[in-house]
Amino acid sequence: MSKLRIFLADDHAMIREGLALLIDAQPDMEVVGQAGDGHTVLEHVPDCRPDIVIMDLSMPGLSGVQVTMQLRQASPDVRVVALTRHSEPGYIRQMLHAGAQAYVLKQAAGAELLDAIRAVASGRTYLDTTLTGRAVHHFVQAHITGGETQELDLSEREANVVRLTAHGYSNKEIATQLGVSVKTVDTYKMRAMEKLGLHSRAALVRYALQRGWLDPD
Repeated sequence: MSKLRIFLADDHAMIREGLALLIDAQPDMEVVGQAGDGHTVLEHVPDCRPDIVIMDLSMPGLSGVQVTMQLRQASPDVRVVALTRHSEPGYIRQMLHAGAQAYVLKQAAGAELLDAIRAVASGRTYLDTTLTGRAVHHFVQAHITGGETQELDLSEREANVVRLTAHGYSNKEIATQLGVSVKTVDTYKMRAMEKLGLHSRAALVRYALQRGWLDPD
């Protein structure tokens, strides 16, 4: 089985070296190139033919956002995982609009980056788990679907609770249907609303309508 080809774009050599050690230790990945500034990334990616570029936001010459935009035009098959210390929604919004498929914080554990790489390789979008539940999560979903939220991270139980809640069932009735406690239902609902960036029952019902779970009439 061929390995995922990874290119590292970061202006700190020590960070690139650490990432290379982490990634090359994985049986399904290999680092095929590195660069410390935006112009060099654009110059070397065509020759290295990576599947995924790990992109820092702050680099000399061209920013990670600028490089991602140009990379997506020049090499549309290459996927981008943003790796940065910036957790502000504005940075996330810029990178996703530029074409990145994942956003991971440098403060995260190495396993988080590896999860993001594998998610992106399989065609999914990945958001650092520490950002889940923030207002930006709602933006990410809207970005992915072009304005509509989607069932991004919901477990089967969470999705069932959302459907039943939108249909007007009480927590007690949902608990009976699913064979769980009322407290468990409340936990599933809270998690689902955090993941979806929803803050009211009305918003939850709108989400269910968007997903085609309710009859608009």
